[in-house]
Amino acid sequence: MRSPEFEERPDDPLAGRPSALRPLTHDLVAAVLATRGHAVTTDDAGELVGRWAESHIWFLRAGDAGELLQVRTIATRAFAVEQVPSLHHFCNTWNRDRFWPKAFVHVDDGGPVRICGEVITDLERGVTPHQLDRLLDRGISTGCRLAAEVGRLAGTAHP
Repeated sequence: MRSPEFEERPDDPLAGRPSALRPLTHDLVAAVLATRGHAVTTDDAGELVGRWAESHIWFLRAGDAGELLQVRTIATRAFAVEQVPSLHHFCNTWNRDRFWPKAFVHVDDGGPVRICGEVITDLERGVTPHQLDRLLDRGISTGCRLAAEVGRLAGTAHP
């Protein structure tokens, strides 16, 4: 999939020289996702989140200056706590065989167990819109691949 063309538009986070590095900002992430046609919303904490097939994906910024991009996927399928050992095995195998996303098991306080994935990139020196587009695209596509594999796991799923 080819990156969208970024045009000069006044008051737009994508305006300016396309090859110029710029700081990672909430508005820049939102603009790149919108240019790609992805529907995202802002959650109660002010973070961008969207739904793709069998996953919810958050686009987070971390670090002292918000320079770390984290694309976090949470597979929608939930499992019983008794399945945690087999889910750990799944994640260990996934992480051994693939670079992205890092997979891990998350047990909610209320009991449901989910598999999550994350891709983290340090953008301390900045990022171009094209680079950010590629990072977001890879985070989404690999997160969706993880969620699809989780959806095929045997066992009883919770609603």
